[in-house]
Amino acid sequence: MFKNKKEHFIFILMICTTMVYIMTCYNIALIEGFSSDIFLHGLFGFPVAFVFALIGDIFIIGKIVGKIAPKFIKENDSMAKRGIVMSFFTCCGMVLWMSAFGVVHNMGFGPHFFAAYGVGIVRNVIVAMPLNLLIVSPLVRAIFFKMFPPEFNKSESVA
Repeated sequence: MFKNKKEHFIFILMICTTMVYIMTCYNIALIEGFSSDIFLHGLFGFPVAFVFALIGDIFIIGKIVGKIAPKFIKENDSMAKRGIVMSFFTCCGMVLWMSAFGVVHNMGFGPHFFAAYGVGIVRNVIVAMPLNLLIVSPLVRAIFFKMFPPEFNKSESVA
C-alpha cells in the first residue's frame, strides 16, 4: 500500500491526528459534559496525547499489528481487506494504549487505576472502533490516495 517509509509515516500522522483529536474531545465530554468548550479544551489536551499516541503507534502497536495482521491477510487479498484488518487491529491496540494514557493523565496510578482503565477501554472502544473503521480510515485513505496514488497489482482493487 505504501511505496516507502515517508508515505507510511504521513499516513500514520493523518490517522493519528484525526483520531486523537476526536477521541480527546469525546473523553473531555465524558468527564466535563457536553459544551461548546469541548473543542477548545481538546486543542489544549491534544499535543501531549498526540505525541503519546504517535510513539505508541509507531514503536509498539504498529510492530505488534505487523506481526498479527499477516495471519489474517492472504497475499492475494484486496487492498480494502488489508486496510480493514490493519485498521481493526491498530484500533484495538491504540484503545488499550491511549486508555492507559487517559487514566494516568487524569487520575495517576491510584487504587482505582484498574477499574478506571477497564471503564476507559469500554467507553473508548465503542466510539473509536466505528469511528476508525467507518469514518476516519476511509476518509484518510481517500485523501491519502489522492496525494499518493497507489500502485496496483492485477489482483488488487481500490478500497
